[in-house]
Amino acid sequence: MIDHHLVEVGGIRLAYRASGPPDAPPVVLLHALGEDATDWEPVVPLLARSRRVYALDLRGHGRSNWPGDYSLELMRADVLRFLDALGLDRVDLIGHSMGGIVAYLLAQDHPQRVTRLVLEDVPVPRPREPNTPTRPDGNLTFARETVPAVRRQIDQPDPRWLVGLSRITAETLVVAGGPRSHVSQDGVAELARRIPGALMVTIPVGHLVTTQCRRRSPRWLRSSCRRRKASVLPANHERAYRR
Repeated sequence: MIDHHLVEVGGIRLAYRASGPPDAPPVVLLHALGEDATDWEPVVPLLARSRRVYALDLRGHGRSNWPGDYSLELMRADVLRFLDALGLDRVDLIGHSMGGIVAYLLAQDHPQRVTRLVLEDVPVPRPREPNTPTRPDGNLTFARETVPAVRRQIDQPDPRWLVGLSRITAETLVVAGGPRSHVSQDGVAELARRIPGALMVTIPVGHLVTTQCRRRSPRWLRSSCRRRKASVLPANHERAYRR
């Protein structure tokens, strides 16, 4: 069963979904830009078998507050305050795309709070050519202002983010979406190389790895929530899980 909750952190309200045994080891899920906690529905039942799963709506998304002030650093601060509010000392952290950036920013600045880290098709923090996103059809479930605010930071990231990757101490798995993804796969591989001891796998289904793998056992997530085995390749090698 999934429980819906609200918590006040730093003057804003964050919405989150919790599932799994309350006394099980905690894992926190952070969604991509323009998504929300429902992005993780395909994998939550698997994780909740043995973990206490917390899926957040980041600020400006879903049922969380849309305060009008948006940045990746503010999202990082929100997640840290969320951990404090719930009394979560150390967690496993899984982030997709934008959520992965928030996750590695937290892991590099507060390494003592993150035990394991999974980064799903996350770009390395290097400057890139800006482009204009297409507005999706229908009613938005996120604040429109989040898109230019976050994309500016991804297009021209703070140079300290790249340097800070070397401070991450969590056991890290980097998941690449392969050639179908719009994210530079060379950049994803560089991200993995820069995190000490990181492992990398490629699931060639594109950027929306979790959604595209909803009908298959997501081995990359299952393996991320237990100790690494010698058969998993280091970041300077690449293992591809074919459909």
